[in-house]
Amino acid sequence: MKNSEIVLVVDDSRSVLEALSVLLKPHFAKVVTLSNPAGLHASLREQAVDVVLLDMNFRAGINNGNEGLFWLNQILTAAPGVSVVMMTAYGDVELAVKAIRQGAIDFIVKPWDNRKMVETLKAAVRLSRSKNQANRSSQTVAEPIPVGRSASFRRVLDMASRVAATDANVLITGENGTGKEVVAREIHRQSARACRPMVSVDMGAIPEALFESELFGHLKGAFTDAHADRVGKMEAASGSTLFLDEIGNLSLPMQAKLLSVLQNRQVVPVGGNTPIPVELRLVCATNGNLWGMVADGTFREDLLYRINTIHIEVPPLRDRREDVALLAQHFLQQYGKKYGRFGVTLSDAAVEKLERYCWPGNIRELQHAIEKAVILSEGTTITEHDFSLSSPAAPVASFSGTLDEMEQRLIAQAIERNAGNMTAVAAELGITRQTLYNKVKKYGL
Repeated sequence: MKNSEIVLVVDDSRSVLEALSVLLKPHFAKVVTLSNPAGLHASLREQAVDVVLLDMNFRAGINNGNEGLFWLNQILTAAPGVSVVMMTAYGDVELAVKAIRQGAIDFIVKPWDNRKMVETLKAAVRLSRSKNQANRSSQTVAEPIPVGRSASFRRVLDMASRVAATDANVLITGENGTGKEVVAREIHRQSARACRPMVSVDMGAIPEALFESELFGHLKGAFTDAHADRVGKMEAASGSTLFLDEIGNLSLPMQAKLLSVLQNRQVVPVGGNTPIPVELRLVCATNGNLWGMVADGTFREDLLYRINTIHIEVPPLRDRREDVALLAQHFLQQYGKKYGRFGVTLSDAAVEKLERYCWPGNIRELQHAIEKAVILSEGTTITEHDFSLSSPAAPVASFSGTLDEMEQRLIAQAIERNAGNMTAVAAELGITRQTLYNKVKKYGL
């Protein structure tokens, strides 16, 4: 069904342009043809093109594809949201891979199959629409959190900067609320893929029944509620960065499906039969101990190796106390503006109180504490009395015995309170899950 899709075909052969115009017009709202790529910039400025079908060669006797790669780069620079499908009479697999690595989403060899041509361009339209929607959403998000100036976090950023120049897959670990997504976005911002929006997926929020549809997409009618075709997150991230948060929450069957896609670098939408190539940079994050999960048999070792080319551990806020005041000021400005509390400040005593607190919930807890204080405080200065901060491990004075005995009882009580949920226990005690597992083993709990 046609909506408002615009396809731009660029080829030096008049017969090819005429044939494609006849083939595509019944399936798309508008088909524009160009025999000279020099008119590309004007065409992209004049109309909201969804897809460019671009020939690889334009001068007689030259078949190395360099012209097509040049114009591919020009299109992606001028219109990052446009999907580009390359076309050539020479079935050079190496050239196809090179074009896809540089940002094309697919590759068609002449003479083409009519059905495949239409299906490929329809998928390209869906991908273009999805990318543009993601780009619009990214422009409305709140200001990024300042990264901090502590030595421990600067080391994280230095590693992120070195990794960004490569396409290596990155695994970011750390407690909840430490800023793992901030690090992921910094890697993407400094990468060659920064011209396209990073695509983020919270793996912990995807029901297993919808896993394939969310990541791989689906075709209309594939299942009861599939009322229209949908581009999956992996296809939408092709040519960009895919951020998979809470990767440790995936079940073993979902891990196997994800591993297969990462190995083959192609997805098949639910209800479809045609593989769609994807070329993306993968960044994953978790607050869990994936190595411990591998030992427990709850996480695939081969998937861990696949996503863990580079490992970055984000330190908790209690280990970067120099950053507390900086982050607090950032959130103060953010929520002062949001709630009309312009000019509100933090007293010196309030800042000292914030810096002394252990922040088991890390940056996220600090953010919520500042927001609450902005809402409830009176006057233009927020004082230490406007913050009700109490460490969950505060009642240490009620214990007696050796330090090890106190620690053992503290951990045992936290495990009982949280019904054995080790993630919740670690968060309450303000330690990593790996540290918690080590202490549980030490005390035989």
